[in-house]
Amino acid sequence: MFRSPSYRVASNPVSVEPGELTVLFAGESQTKPHHRVGPKVVDYFLLHHVISGKGRFRIGDFEKELGTGDSFLIPPGELVSYVSDEDVPWRYRWVAFAGTHAASLVKTAGLGAGRLVVHSAANRVPGERCRSIYDAFRARNRSASLEAAGHLHLLLSSLQETVTGDPLAPLRPDTHSEELVRQVAGYLSAQYAEPVTIEGMAEALGYNRAYLSRLFKGHTGLSPATFLAKRRADQGRRLLRERPELTVEQIASSAGFADALYFSKQFRRWYGQSPTEYRALVARGGK
Repeated sequence: MFRSPSYRVASNPVSVEPGELTVLFAGESQTKPHHRVGPKVVDYFLLHHVISGKGRFRIGDFEKELGTGDSFLIPPGELVSYVSDEDVPWRYRWVAFAGTHAASLVKTAGLGAGRLVVHSAANRVPGERCRSIYDAFRARNRSASLEAAGHLHLLLSSLQETVTGDPLAPLRPDTHSEELVRQVAGYLSAQYAEPVTIEGMAEALGYNRAYLSRLFKGHTGLSPATFLAKRRADQGRRLLRERPELTVEQIASSAGFADALYFSKQFRRWYGQSPTEYRALVARGGK
């Protein structure tokens, strides 16, 4: 026995023109037996999450039966079709989104050409996030578009955890070192302007400082402290070139240096001249 068929959809009340990332619409449907969609193509990403029942999803030569807890992604421009089961037709929720950052966001979540289906099992978060987007659009608040984009990020994050497995599980031996080096570089690159310390970074990543330093230097040729100093000097150099209205002291602070004197010392170390000399060179048309 299946539920009575239903179909509900809500569109973005604020913006339908894709920018960097725009959720276009969201909905939920209890389908009829043998309810079929396609074959067809769409010009946006369309993500479905199965709440109950089962059906078959096909894209190209790939075809698979999907059921409760499964999600499937339809990329733009791909010929797809999907059909509900005869005995237990599926009920699913869906979200459509587009924008210049949409493809990279999907890739970051571990989805794309090589993986369009995620088996979420008992994870209820994807379905709840789809519903939250629908509710945001139904409320028709001025913040609906931003709220929906936030829920979409959390939705894809929940799928990413399923794709990659337990986020706290150890990395495979062959990728452990490379991934850890990327984490160190990312941590320092993102927080160069803050009073970050190598000790604090090691604690945040859950590793011994000496171990991280040896590993990082072995892969990059630089210690984490040297990498951070270079990152800050590079940022200071960019600001000297692009923001002539800022003083050297203001640039030093913006780049993460405690004072202008230390900034000048590090700048000369990496570029062989003082910040003032470099700024004068840029003013004369040099690089």
